[in-house]
Amino acid sequence: VQLVESGGGLAQPGGSLRLSCAASGFTFSRYVMSWYRQAIGKERDLVIAINSAGGTTTYVDSVKGRFTISRDNAKNTVYLQMNSLKPEDTAVYYCSVRIQYTSYWGQGTQVTVSS
Repeated sequence: VQLVESGGGLAQPGGSLRLSCAASGFTFSRYVMSWYRQAIGKERDLVIAINSAGGTTTYVDSVKGRFTISRDNAKNTVYLQMNSLKPEDTAVYYCSVRIQYTSYWGQGTQVTVSS
């Protein structure tokens, strides 16, 4: 299993970023894909997830209405569209998949929101 995130960087408050996570080594279309984030000095939190049918769940109230998760099963890729970014969204963002009681993680991509 390999997960490779991309698309992070520096954004201004109110700006947007789109993260991508390219997956390989498993049957992508069958599994729930999730995005987590971890700010400095804090725990890694589950932010949002998408199931195999495309249904989504947002776990962090502060991103509801601003973050959208989507997937392209033909490309084995999951996306995180982040709009109206706030400084408190600054964190390392990770995509993750859980397969048979084991969680797999990408290397993470840094998102910094600052003016």
